[in-house]
Amino acid sequence: MLNLAEYRQRPALLADWLPWAGLIAPGVVLNKDGSFQRTARFRGPDLDSATQGELIATSARLNNALRRLSSGWALFIEAERRPAAGHPRSEFPEPLSWLVEEERRAAFEESGHHYESAYHLTLAYLPPEESRARAAKMLYENAPGDCVDWQGRLEAFVAETDRVFDLLDGVMPEIAWLDDSQTLTYLHTTVSTRRYRVGVPDVPFHIDALLADSALVGGLAPMLGDQNLRVVSVRGFPTSTWPGILDDLNRLGFGYRWSTRFLCLDKAEAERELGRLRRQWFAKRKSVVALLRE
Repeated sequence: MLNLAEYRQRPALLADWLPWAGLIAPGVVLNKDGSFQRTARFRGPDLDSATQGELIATSARLNNALRRLSSGWALFIEAERRPAAGHPRSEFPEPLSWLVEEERRAAFEESGHHYESAYHLTLAYLPPEESRARAAKMLYENAPGDCVDWQGRLEAFVAETDRVFDLLDGVMPEIAWLDDSQTLTYLHTTVSTRRYRVGVPDVPFHIDALLADSALVGGLAPMLGDQNLRVVSVRGFPTSTWPGILDDLNRLGFGYRWSTRFLCLDKAEAERELGRLRRQWFAKRKSVVALLRE
């Protein structure tokens, strides 16, 4: 029988699984669940020349910038290892400097494949449900109507991300927001094996279908486009860590993507979550009868 349904009931394509809906402000993406996201590219300090004290101080400043985010916020940090472009050509005023550069170019091309790392930070915020927003308005007199002020929420999101950016700007040697075209290009690289610059359409919506140009095959041998995928998940953590613990990944000679997600919680909600976990562990205790039976 023919499927005459107006809409698909189950996801059938990669685009159906993607969360992005459209661009609603410069560099700001509206997701299908009503959340906002904004991406910045950055580059941290040189770990080879920084002392341990400098790294600890940088880590403390980063913690001070990110701990301001409460429940509803999420951080997505990604490091992509990709093939480096060819050696750039430059103009030199005298032959000696040109000769030194040519020797460096020859050594670069003879050593084989080269890889470079690109780093991106995505800030996402999911506003509270409309029912909670309406309940909050009942506490105020002469409050506006029942409709949710989405424009105000968008402006608040942009203002908060700008504050976080200003704090990170004093820590990171390089950091910049992505514009609309750069945002679409970055999102495209996360779901496609093809590399090209993505232009902004006249109506910047339904970007999920615009960006998903490679087929995704799941199962025991997943593939994206014509390339195989291998996913590694960290199940355990070391007893102690230090700043730059994963710096050796920047020296690998193959492409990969290292993604980290951090869900923010305010203090009250974090304490409730810890209390719930403690109760679960306490419920696993053995009774005296069970101990005697053993």
